[in-house]
Amino acid sequence: MNNQFVTPRKRILAKVWLLTVTLTVYQMLLMVFDARAQDGNSGIQQATTMVKGYFDTGCNLMYAIGAVVGIVGAVKVYQKWNAGEPDTSKVAASWFGSCIFLVVVATVIKSFFGL
Repeated sequence: MNNQFVTPRKRILAKVWLLTVTLTVYQMLLMVFDARAQDGNSGIQQATTMVKGYFDTGCNLMYAIGAVVGIVGAVKVYQKWNAGEPDTSKVAASWFGSCIFLVVVATVIKSFFGL
């Protein structure tokens, strides 16, 4: 009953249309993958060059984040100290440790990439 209004010619046209669309999409995907393919060594060299180019900016950003975190930590420790809370030394040590960690990470990454 569902196919009483669909003629055999419409079925054939629908199948041809579906096949055409499927093959077109498949061909487009193959073209995209072929265009993006490159030698693995040149890709690694290009990535290394890009990382070295952005590294100084990244280090400066890391130091800026460390400075902001240090200022926030200093204010937080100062407030706790003035309030007389007993865990002030623990909070101070954790904030100081996080700032030291940022500096150490920047140094380790510099030595890892040979910059």
